Amino acid sequence: MAETLRRVLNSGGAAGPGEEDTAEAEPPLLLLGGHGSGKTALLFAAALEAAGEGRGPVLFLTRRPLQSLPRRIGAALEPLRLQIRFQYPPSTRELLRLLCSVHETRGPAPSLLLLDGLEEYLTEDPGSQEAAYLAALLLDTAAHFSHRVGSGRGCGLIVALQTQEEGDSATALQLALLQRYFPAQCWLQPDAPGPGQHCLRACLEPGGLGARAEWRVTFRQDGEMTVTPWPTQAGDTSLHKGSSSGGQP
Repeated sequence: MAETLRRVLNSGGAAGPGEEDTAEAEPPLLLLGGHGSGKTALLFAAALEAAGEGRGPVLFLTRRPLQSLPRRIGAALEPLRLQIRFQYPPSTRELLRLLCSVHETRGPAPSLLLLDGLEEYLTEDPGSQEAAYLAALLLDTAAHFSHRVGSGRGCGLIVALQTQEEGDSATALQLALLQRYFPAQCWLQPDAPGPGQHCLRACLEPGGLGARAEWRVTFRQDGEMTVTPWPTQAGDTSLHKGSSSGGQP
């Protein structure tokens, strides 16, 4: 789902040639960053973007209700009118039960499946076997929704995971395993804030379906989000795909 996130970070610009209705062809995306790096805000912005396309409802899974909803300049979109469905499985067991039961649900299939806080569901059983099982089940669920959506559109999948400090070998192994299931990734790293602002740097690795791109994302105290292209300089290698440092790939 790199193109959905790319459109979010391109301030909701229209899709380029060949970019529409490509959810089925796009690989699942892993959104990575440390605590407070803006993962939930970008995940919700992706939900608004996908819902605004009118291809179908969006299913947003998270352990607890969002405390506040980020706003974007010029965005007059209301989650309820756009059919963003929130569900709050409180434990790994309940998340697995929900994913296993989607085959029995009726109604329009989601065009996008989002999971926020994957690490919270993995802490109950931090082994690599549990991570692999949950990742495989998420992909299977998205594939099932894609089959129901039909028409070549498919159901996209974006999962947010909080990265930890360096030196945690178990977390590094878990991340390496998840990256095998999620070839597309977006890394978030805190940037120097301005007065009354929270800033981050976003690096999108689309998994072979496009060029790497970077942006500066700024959140004001009132929740408004603005995005500008990152001023790339020659020799700038501060972001590297595959690291498990806290929000600093």
